[in-house]
Amino acid sequence: MDWSRYWRSPDRPLEAMHAHFERHAYHRHSHETYSFGVTEDGYQAFRCRGGAHTSAAGMVIAFNPDDPHDGHAADELGFTYRIVHIGAGLISDVLADIAARPAGLPLFDAPVVPDPALAGALRRLHAALLGGAPALRRDELLTAAVGTLVDRAATRRLRAAPAGGLVERARRRLVECYADDIGADALAEAAGCSRFALYRGFRREYGMAPSDYQRQLRLRAARRLLARGDAIGDVAARTGFADQSHLTRWFVRCYGMTPGGYRGACTD
Repeated sequence: MDWSRYWRSPDRPLEAMHAHFERHAYHRHSHETYSFGVTEDGYQAFRCRGGAHTSAAGMVIAFNPDDPHDGHAADELGFTYRIVHIGAGLISDVLADIAARPAGLPLFDAPVVPDPALAGALRRLHAALLGGAPALRRDELLTAAVGTLVDRAATRRLRAAPAGGLVERARRRLVECYADDIGADALAEAAGCSRFALYRGFRREYGMAPSDYQRQLRLRAARRLLARGDAIGDVAARTGFADQSHLTRWFVRCYGMTPGGYRGACTD
């Protein structure tokens, strides 16, 4: 049987999920945050950065912001995992407080990291978040986990997006107008290139087509509105989905829970 529990910080870009999935399969999606998971039981299979990967019990999953990925159980027994989503700004703040850290955000090249020490640091942080630990203890474990992640798994710094690049201009247009019905010609005009050049460049940079990236922006906006308790139908209308059922279908595909379940977990 599939199940999930969710926790979200009311004032920082920090979320945590504990889940077991046998039947649910994640649609290809991405997060605006860093996402670090620990497989507790079973085998989780997914595709990321052009390759197929499997995370077994005790292994760590590391996704950079905007890393497209899917996910499903590798066998009929399913898998259980914990995952923490940490905003890039929060990662930067934590690293700024740790001595001798190079400037810039870290990049994790390996989507799967077999590291017991790293898995333990993430488990302790996750347990504190979902277990209602005091704020001071949560901050201590967050600092410890981020420091361990960078020390043991990061390989280099994230590259800043080129401010004048064709793909970046198109991405900015999508961010500004994510809820609008933007045509391929209008997006290509904003980028200053042909539709086909934009499509190829966007897939190369972000691992998905512009329309798929626009859907991710809509889902991220929906998460923010749901987290503050807005009505699901209103959220669907404001974020560009056809109706509530359309939002629900994609929310479940990409996040493994319904909009109502997410809103309830965030406002409880």
